[in-house]
Amino acid sequence: MEHKSNKLIWIPILAVVFLMIGYQYICPAGSNSCRFLTGEKLSGMFRQYHSGDDIYAYQEGLESEGSSKILSKFNFTDRDLERHVDFNIKGDDVIVFLHIQKTGGTTFGRHLVRNIHLEQPCDCMPGQKKCTCHRPGKAESWLFSRFSTGWSCGLHADWTELTNCVPVVMNKKDKKDAQRNGRNFYYITMLRDPVSRYLSEWKHVQRGATWKTALHMCDGRSPTQDELPACYSGDDWTGVTLTNFMDCPSNLANNRQVRMLADLSLVGCYNVSTFTAGAERERGRVLLASAKNNLRNMAFYGLTEFQRKTQYLFERTFGLRFIQAFTQINSTRAASVGVGEGALRRRIEGLNALDVELYEYAKELFLWRYQYSRQTQHREQRLRRRQERQEERQWLHQHRAPISKARREEEEREIEGVEGEEVGGVATTEDYSSQVVRW
Repeated sequence: MEHKSNKLIWIPILAVVFLMIGYQYICPAGSNSCRFLTGEKLSGMFRQYHSGDDIYAYQEGLESEGSSKILSKFNFTDRDLERHVDFNIKGDDVIVFLHIQKTGGTTFGRHLVRNIHLEQPCDCMPGQKKCTCHRPGKAESWLFSRFSTGWSCGLHADWTELTNCVPVVMNKKDKKDAQRNGRNFYYITMLRDPVSRYLSEWKHVQRGATWKTALHMCDGRSPTQDELPACYSGDDWTGVTLTNFMDCPSNLANNRQVRMLADLSLVGCYNVSTFTAGAERERGRVLLASAKNNLRNMAFYGLTEFQRKTQYLFERTFGLRFIQAFTQINSTRAASVGVGEGALRRRIEGLNALDVELYEYAKELFLWRYQYSRQTQHREQRLRRRQERQEERQWLHQHRAPISKARREEEEREIEGVEGEEVGGVATTEDYSSQVVRW
């Protein structure tokens, strides 16, 4: 009896020894193959995403767990990522396009009036810039943009101007009371890499562009000459060198995207005469925080560098569909200007430091929104397929048609296989490999 007890004691001891030997064989010392995903490893995976365009490698783990809590250094919430509006084109809703210079806004604006599948398409006459974009059965416009209503609030009106002007203008056009009718204004815009945008604006000004008729309305008035001094004498700044373009302290090209998205009334509009160096830095922080907040709360924004993703997110947000796919245009004038990675680039980034920080924020939020939307669409597709299969089984059961085990397994594979389908019927290929199309 005692001999038998001794044998039983050796069984768990040998089992432990066997497991330890096996673990050392499978996971030798120094190997990363058996480590858990620690915070350090997760942040490393996030940095890998942030340095490129492909965000699927890290996100697959979260998607397989059905999690919507996406890690981000900006701590975005589901509310920040979820973008879908019940846009009522037959009611009183209006899409307002905030067009920032040299961000691809002209191309996107043409998409809005010429490339959306609508019950009543915009009427665009040959040789005319503006189109008539009426609601179905109504002589009212659903779109406020350069190519539909013109520059009704001033040339390239910013957020401060539009939010004060658009409701008044649209109510006059449609003879409506916005409060009584519960009109919704959905603001949208496009952003671009700050260095490329700045160089593109310089080339545009060099060719003679001025935008001198812009109103820059803020707190009920335009800035004085002292508040906003001109960078040149004469009619325009044709032929300006990049150095002279950068040397003008009142050049509105500097941090243009932040200025056009922020509430300028928070910092006294364009009056900076009383600001010291320290106060100027504080002014910049206020403008940047306001621009981020307004951008985050807009119904939609796109990025010039990601045309296909911009198209996908707009369609998902508004429930509208474009007729033709967006294409990436890489051969821009800014691309022909070689600034390298040296002192010139650093100076441009310094002049646009607020825009650089805004774009970093905007790009990350944009890509997470894109991935979040894809996850949501995949879940919707799986639920729809599952519902269809359940209805099919119920019908077959009522008609006493037996379902084989092989058929049931095939159905399950089809449901799981929906992840590999194309989004919206169009494969979301890499943006920069698309064919160039010019309007």
